[in-house]
Amino acid sequence: MSKKILVVGSTNTDMVVKTAHLPRPGETVLGGTFLMNAGGKGANQAVAAARLGAQVTFVCKTGNDIFGQQSRQLFADEGIDTTYVFSDAEHPSGVALITVDAQAENCIVVASGANAYLLPDDLAKAADAIEQSDMVLMQLEIPMETIEYVANIAHAKGKTVILNPAPAQPLSKSLLQCVHILTPNETEASMISGVPVTDTASACEAARAICAMGVQTVIVTLGAKGALIYTDAFQKEIPVEKVEAVDTTAAGDVFNGALAVALSENRAITDAVQFACKAASVSVTRIGAQASAPYRNEL
Repeated sequence: MSKKILVVGSTNTDMVVKTAHLPRPGETVLGGTFLMNAGGKGANQAVAAARLGAQVTFVCKTGNDIFGQQSRQLFADEGIDTTYVFSDAEHPSGVALITVDAQAENCIVVASGANAYLLPDDLAKAADAIEQSDMVLMQLEIPMETIEYVANIAHAKGKTVILNPAPAQPLSKSLLQCVHILTPNETEASMISGVPVTDTASACEAARAICAMGVQTVIVTLGAKGALIYTDAFQKEIPVEKVEAVDTTAAGDVFNGALAVALSENRAITDAVQFACKAASVSVTRIGAQASAPYRNEL
């Protein structure tokens, strides 16, 4: 039996335009295809974990609008516990504008909306969810005070805290000391550690610096090169299967959701990262955020 995973984070509606190349400042690019998908890093990770078989509770905040209503229904359809999906009467649901080019690279602008108002007072109402979880997964598209609040409580209660530090921003040492597993990409690892990450060797150096700040395990995701696991006891590179990528949106979110699932099943860290890499490699072969998350049988 897998353990219970609590995901605390953002939910957005993604408005995606596919085009030949990303526009430069002041440039208009014609000829794109438009798609509207469910997204948001927190929601993406919750859906990825649920599709891979985990018991998932999701804490988030939406606007009292059509996007919020659709999100709640989608979470329920995925088998996610929506008890703590809060509705904000004053602020709209989050929206992300995403442009994807022919090489599957993307450019994203987020209007946070209600996500920016998921506050510690809301999480106090979700105390039972924290208490009943075995593992807590978070990202950085909600207020930092909320992330620190949850991390402190979860850490004190002996829960495994996984933090995906995306989008990149500085993190306090007190927060890092409550995090068991940190999963930065190269840019995020550089910002947190102060070590420019340009290759595997520098990624290892950055991870070492982050562990010195109090994190037990650092997993640096390296895109098509896979991932690097770093602890004080050992370091290991995990390669990823080469695929034909069409959209990298949410690949990191799928990685994190899958990682949490594998760890909830008591898999060794190397096996868990291999599982996560495999899930992410499937996701980049598909368009969309949550829509790209694979089901268990596909792995």
